[in-house]
Amino acid sequence: MSEQIVILFQIILIDLVLAADNAIIIGMLASKFEPSIRKKIFFWGISAAVLLRIVFTLLTAYLLQIKGLKLVGGLILLWVVYRLYKDVIKKEEKKEIKIDPKNKSLLSAIGTIALADISLSLDNVLGVAGAAKHHYELLVFGLILSIILMATMANAVSKIIVKYAWIAWLGLLAILIVAIDLIYSDLKILI
Repeated sequence: MSEQIVILFQIILIDLVLAADNAIIIGMLASKFEPSIRKKIFFWGISAAVLLRIVFTLLTAYLLQIKGLKLVGGLILLWVVYRLYKDVIKKEEKKEIKIDPKNKSLLSAIGTIALADISLSLDNVLGVAGAAKHHYELLVFGLILSIILMATMANAVSKIIVKYAWIAWLGLLAILIVAIDLIYSDLKILI
C-alpha cells in the first residue's frame, strides 16, 4: 500500500473522530437558546470553527517545519488520545458547558463556541497536519473533510461511533500513530 493511501486513511479516521466534537458543542450550546436565534448560532458557530481551522491549518503547516515543535504537537496529540479515550471509549460524562442565563445573547453564544473551537480545531488540525507530513494536498483534503463532517454530518458520525465502537478505536490508533511519529521525527533530529 502506498504511503499516500495510508496517510489518506489516517486523515479520514482522525477527522471522523475529531470533527464531531465541534458540532456536538455547537448543538449543546444552541439548545440552551430560544429557537429564534438557534439557526444564527449554528451558522456563526460553524463559521467560526471553519475560520479557525483554516487559520490553524496554515499556521500548523508552517510551524511543524520548525525543529522541536513536532515534539510539542506530538505531546498535545497524546493528550488528545487520552481525552478521547476517556470521552469516547470509556464513555465518561462530558462536563456540561455553562452559559450564564442572564446573558443568553447571540454574541455570548458565538463567543463561547469560538473559545471551544480553539482547542477542538487545534487538535484536529494537528492530527491531520501530522498525518499529512509533507503532502500538502492531503492536508487540504483533511481540512475540507473536517469542515464538511463538522457542518453536515457530525451528529450522524457521533451516533455511528457510539454504535460501532471499533471506529473510535481505529481513530484513536491513527491519532496515536501520528503523535508517536511526530515525537520520533523531532527526537531523531534533536538527538
